[in-house]
Amino acid sequence: MSLKSERRGIHVDQSELLCKKGCGYYGNPGWQGFCSKCWREEYQKARQKQIQEDWELAERLQREEEEAYASTQHPQGAQSLTFSKFEEKKTNEKSRKVTTVKKFFGASSRAGSKKVLAGKLREVQETKAASPISRQVSVETDRVSKDFIEFLKPYHKAGQEIYKQCKLFLEAMHHKRELSIEEQSEYTQDFYQNVADKLHARWKVPPEKVEMAMDQIEKYIMTRLYKHVFCPETTEDEKKDLAVQRRIRALHWVTPQMLCVPVNEEIPEVSDVVVKAITDIIEMDSKRVPRDKLACITSCSKHIFTAIRTTKDEPASADDFLPTLIYIVLKGNPPRLQSNIQYITRFCNPSRLMTGEDGYYFTNLCCAVAFIEKLDAQSLNLSQEDFDRYMSGQASPKKQEAENWSADMCVGVRQMYRNLDLLSQLNEQQERIMNEAKKLERDLIDWTDGVAKEVQEIVEKYPLEIKPPNPALAAIDSENVENDKLPPPLQPQVYAG
Repeated sequence: MSLKSERRGIHVDQSELLCKKGCGYYGNPGWQGFCSKCWREEYQKARQKQIQEDWELAERLQREEEEAYASTQHPQGAQSLTFSKFEEKKTNEKSRKVTTVKKFFGASSRAGSKKVLAGKLREVQETKAASPISRQVSVETDRVSKDFIEFLKPYHKAGQEIYKQCKLFLEAMHHKRELSIEEQSEYTQDFYQNVADKLHARWKVPPEKVEMAMDQIEKYIMTRLYKHVFCPETTEDEKKDLAVQRRIRALHWVTPQMLCVPVNEEIPEVSDVVVKAITDIIEMDSKRVPRDKLACITSCSKHIFTAIRTTKDEPASADDFLPTLIYIVLKGNPPRLQSNIQYITRFCNPSRLMTGEDGYYFTNLCCAVAFIEKLDAQSLNLSQEDFDRYMSGQASPKKQEAENWSADMCVGVRQMYRNLDLLSQLNEQQERIMNEAKKLERDLIDWTDGVAKEVQEIVEKYPLEIKPPNPALAAIDSENVENDKLPPPLQPQVYAG
C-alpha cells in the first residue's frame, strides 16, 4: 500500500450543503441541490411550462387537422358555400377547448368547482367505511391512531378539523396509488403545507405547538401509508439499494487512516460509541415514520461527534464529522440505504429537512453516500494500481501489527487480525507464484519460437537437394543386346596330354 505523503482528507464546504438558490436552507441531492421550497417552485415552473407547450402543440395539430379536413371534403366550387359553417364549427370547437382547460386549471373557489369538490368529498366519505385503509390496520397503526386522537383533544375544534383533513387525505391517497411516486410525494407535501398554514392563520396555534402537531400528523398518516409508498415497485429504489450494498462490500478494506478519520477505536469508550453509531444507522430501516428515521440519523451523528471529541480531547469540527460518517456507513452497510433516503426526501415534513440539526445531519448523510458511490484512488490517496488490486481482492492493506495491540484487546479480535494477515500473505504468495508461472510460460513460448526460427534459417541457407539413383551396370558375361560387335565370351578348352 503506497499512501501519498501529503494527505488531504475529505472536506466539504458548509456552503455546499445549502440550497444552491441561496435561500439559506439546506439543499438535498434528491432535489438537485435545492431545498424543499425552492425545488417545489422550480418543479411547478417546469410543469406549467410543459403544460403550456403541450397545449400549444395540441392547438397547432388541431388547426392542421381542420385545414386538411376542409381541403379534402369540399370541392373548390362549393368551398365558399360551406366556409361560414366551417368557421362557426372551428370557433365553437376552440371555445369548447378553452372552457375545458379553464375548468381544469380554474380555482376551487368557483361555484362549479365547489360543487365538484363537494361531490368528491361525499364520495370519499361514503366509501370510507369500505376502504382497505380503515379495515386493515395493524396493531401499530391502531396504537398510533389512539395516540393521535389523544393528542388532538386539547386543540378542540381545530383538532377535529385536523383529524377530518387527515382522514380525507388518506382516502385520497388510497385512490392515487396508480400515480407515480413523485406525484404522490407532491400531493403529500401540499397537504403538509396546507395544514401548517391553517394552523398558523386560521386556528392561531403557537409556532411550537404547530411543530408538534405537524410531527404527530406525519406520524399518523405515514404509519398507514408506509407499506404503499416505501420502495415502490414503480421506482428503481431497490436497484439502487443493491448497487450501494455491492459498492460498500467491495470497499470493505478501507481503513480509518485512508479517510483521515480522527477516531481511535483502541480506546474502549470510543469503540463502544462507534458500535452505537453503527447500530443507530442500521436501525433506521426498522422505522416507519420519516421523523423517526431522521432521529436515528441524528443519534448516529451525535455518537460520531462524541467519538471524535473523546479521541481528540477537544471539540469536534465539521471537517472531522463527514469522513467519520463515511467510515461508519462503510462499516455498518445499512440495509436499503437509498430507499430510506428517498423515502425521507419524498414524505418527510419539509421544514425538518430545510433547517435544524436533523436537516444538517441528513444532508451530510446524502453527501456521504454520494462520496461512496464516486470513491476512487485519488480520494483515498492511493495509487491506481493499489486501488484496483484492493477492489479486485488480489491484495489487502496491511493490518494492525501484533506489537501495537493493546493489552485488553479481545482474544477473538487478535485471532481475526492474525488470520487476516495470514490470508494476506498467502494471497501475496499465490500472486507471486502465478506471476512466475506466467513468466515461465512466456519463456517456453519464446524458446520454441526461437528454435523454430533457427531451423527455418538453416533450411533456407542450405536447401536439401535429392538426386535420382544411378542405373545399375550390366554384367560382362550377360548378353549385350545393344552392342553386337563385342566378341563372344571365351569358352573353356580341353587339351590332351
